[in-house]
Amino acid sequence: MSGRSLLDKVWDAHSVRQLPGGQTQLFIGLHLIHEVTSPQAFDSLREMGLRARFPARTFATVDHIVPTHTRKRPLADELAEQMLQALERNTAESGIRFFDDASGLQGIVHVIGPELGLTQPGMTIACGDSHTSTHGAFGSLAFGIGTSQVRDVLATQCLTMARPKVRRIEVGGKLASGVYAKDVILAIIRRLGVNGGIGFAYEYAGPVLESMSIEERLTVCNMSIEGGARCGYVNPDDTTYAYLRGRQFTPKGAAWDRAVAWWRSIASDADAAYADRVALEGAAIAPSVTFGINPGQNIAVDERLPRLEDVGPDARASLEEAYAFMALRPGAPIAGTPIDVAFIGSCTNGRISDLREAARVARTGRVAHGVRALVVPGSHAVAREAEREGLPEVFRAAGFEWREPGCSMCLAMNPDKLVGREMCASSSNRNFKGRQGSPTGRTLLMSPAMVATAALRGEVADVREIL
Repeated sequence: MSGRSLLDKVWDAHSVRQLPGGQTQLFIGLHLIHEVTSPQAFDSLREMGLRARFPARTFATVDHIVPTHTRKRPLADELAEQMLQALERNTAESGIRFFDDASGLQGIVHVIGPELGLTQPGMTIACGDSHTSTHGAFGSLAFGIGTSQVRDVLATQCLTMARPKVRRIEVGGKLASGVYAKDVILAIIRRLGVNGGIGFAYEYAGPVLESMSIEERLTVCNMSIEGGARCGYVNPDDTTYAYLRGRQFTPKGAAWDRAVAWWRSIASDADAAYADRVALEGAAIAPSVTFGINPGQNIAVDERLPRLEDVGPDARASLEEAYAFMALRPGAPIAGTPIDVAFIGSCTNGRISDLREAARVARTGRVAHGVRALVVPGSHAVAREAEREGLPEVFRAAGFEWREPGCSMCLAMNPDKLVGREMCASSSNRNFKGRQGSPTGRTLLMSPAMVATAALRGEVADVREIL
């Protein structure tokens, strides 16, 4: 009999019952909420005469709509202020812990969960945000859900879900200098496609993943959803336990030892069976840049854009649409593409290690004339550590703006937006049309160090030339 994967073990441990249609009623150990997808869920609860069933398992923050240039209340955007007030009221009435600005713990939901130790191995985690897959970096099963499901978790602490198949993705060897976790996940999505993960959970493994820090693993797992996967995870190991030890919400004393013993037991067995296996070589991965309108449309910074005649008929229409929108020419190099805006931040790349790497580049020059460059820490804790290390001064000296924590220009549900046809080098996770606030704005996804390089050069450039 074959061994079991982490998904099998965690899924079975949280299974309440099998439903007649074949789905599972799955208990959710940790529920994270924010101001965008929770107001309607709470309103629906009230209409049904229900309350949050296990409020101690739900935690809230505000991230999507908060301005990053000022925190003055009331917020200038009336709708944003209403959403924030609704979150304040709903959490107070329900007895849910809310990490607001005054707490000093506010930040992007997928940044504060890990740094507070709320996110732990073996958990089932749900949040009304598509990038909840981030938390799988700890060996948890983390699912993005919609507003009606936020209501369901509040009311029952359960979700109805179909068990996904598991695809094991192994990245072998070692990454070269200037190649980051962002490049790894972009390479995986390029290989498998934006729909390749439909029906799957991705188990990331191999020497490259094993050597990554937790923050790097968070970046990889964050973009699992961009490859169509239901979730993505890395098996817990000593790196995981070292990160979690001593954090605010992790077990202490003898409870810590018991927790680690259980966490070790849930890792995939050596003889676990998988529905599919994929292998990539780390040395073949280069600094990557998206050129189109989905994350799968990416190439290495030293490559040329694919020609229409070199792709199959299924991909050609999407490629034609991408070139028309981005105003890029087939066969041209991506390096040298001019930018107007540089954005460093988001739940993908707004952690302290991301800012450190971007600062390494920022120290070598100044932001090019005409480029607007923003650095937005992912949380107050990240901002405090950056300030302790002197990073804001490094960025300001190079011509970057240093902002307050929030989602910022990743999705532009706040004042940080592109204007008109601006081209943005972004460390975020999506390059969809209109994603950054302007219907005609254009996005080039890349690592934070690559964004900083583009900011200094005023165009897409290879970070390896600086490092």
